[in-house]
Amino acid sequence: MRIHFAFFAALFLFGLAPLPAQAEDPITPPVATTREERLDQLFVDLKRERNEKAAERIAARISHEWSQSGSASIDLMMQWSQKAAEDKKFDVALDFLDQVVTLQPAYAEGWNRRATVHFMMNNFGKSMADIDRTLQLEPRHFGALSGLAQIMAVTGHKPSALEAWQRVLSIYPMMRSAQDQVGTLSEELAGEGI
Repeated sequence: MRIHFAFFAALFLFGLAPLPAQAEDPITPPVATTREERLDQLFVDLKRERNEKAAERIAARISHEWSQSGSASIDLMMQWSQKAAEDKKFDVALDFLDQVVTLQPAYAEGWNRRATVHFMMNNFGKSMADIDRTLQLEPRHFGALSGLAQIMAVTGHKPSALEAWQRVLSIYPMMRSAQDQVGTLSEELAGEGI
């Protein structure tokens, strides 16, 4: 079975342009002001969206929110780690990411990126440990769940892979790769049950 390793592919990131609040208009919801409020609203929008391209844009906005560490130093180390990973200098990427998770252990995206690098190195146990930490910090992290599903599939744990992909779809129903994997794994598991 061919597995698409989309969870570590870079998403196009779009910023949020806050709109002025219109308290006198009962139809317009108030504009989210905190990061958590913005994320909560984006996840509501992502779950409701039925247009695949529009859902991708919402997912990119979520990824953009996740990437904001609040620290210029952490953001710079994240950029350096991304460049090192793209250049297949995985040890260098891990050095930066080890510093990120040490300096800012509550930053879920640092753990997720480190999980991604471990995955790219086929260090599935270490990747799963970092995915677990990512999901403790952000249970809705569809990228981390996708990574978990891919590890489960690669290591021959199809029922667990199917369950993880279904969790992805409960958060991001229009993710095409998750839809495809749920269909493929469901058919494979049904065939194995005969």
